[in-house]
Amino acid sequence: MLLLHETHRVTGVHEGAFADAFREGWMPALAAGDDARLLFFGHQAHGTGRAYVVVTVTGVRDGSAWERLARRVECGDLRPWAERVDGYRHDVHGKILMPVDWSPGLVEDWTAVPVDGREHPPGLFMEDTAWPHEGMLSRYLEAARDHYAPSLTEGRHGGRALLELQAVLRPAWGTGRRREVILWQKVVDPSRLTALLGSEIPAVHRAPGTWMHDALAVRDDWESRLLRSASWSPLA
Repeated sequence: MLLLHETHRVTGVHEGAFADAFREGWMPALAAGDDARLLFFGHQAHGTGRAYVVVTVTGVRDGSAWERLARRVECGDLRPWAERVDGYRHDVHGKILMPVDWSPGLVEDWTAVPVDGREHPPGLFMEDTAWPHEGMLSRYLEAARDHYAPSLTEGRHGGRALLELQAVLRPAWGTGRRREVILWQKVVDPSRLTALLGSEIPAVHRAPGTWMHDALAVRDDWESRLLRSASWSPLA
């Protein structure tokens, strides 16, 4: 599966119309065929970055399906929809992502992805985008697999973990920055965000042998975003 990840800077006055266009236009248009599905529609939480930023993730079955979808947007039945949506945003940045070989499956059953806009409590996600040091992409991925991913479950200490790793993604060859990795994580215990944001990381969690310390050998540049899924987003 390919994942079309788009970051939209929406005009504030059109925030509602933009969401409606995806819920009532993009999602059912994709559901009419078997090439693609809207998987995620979420807002960057206010107070955590630039205002009116929306992230969408569209799953596409394969390269041929992506070409058919691209042609629908460029010169087919989805062109009027795309032109209308362009009037609701300042700009959009997109990239094609692929799961790394050890990534959890973001979608286990393609046919089970909701396409009817059913509502549910919103979910909160932390999207970490890391840029490993030059020549250390493979080492970063190995460290994330062997150290970071296990640390999320090992850190439960009898309670709930803060994050659940749901996907590890990279730009498809030739479509984005070569040294970029996205960790897609669900926030499973939002109450712990206060401690994370409101205090320094304790020294014990920055000592040798911890991820915060050892990962500096392979990267020291990353960005975290808190994304709140829409109440109708298929992935929540």
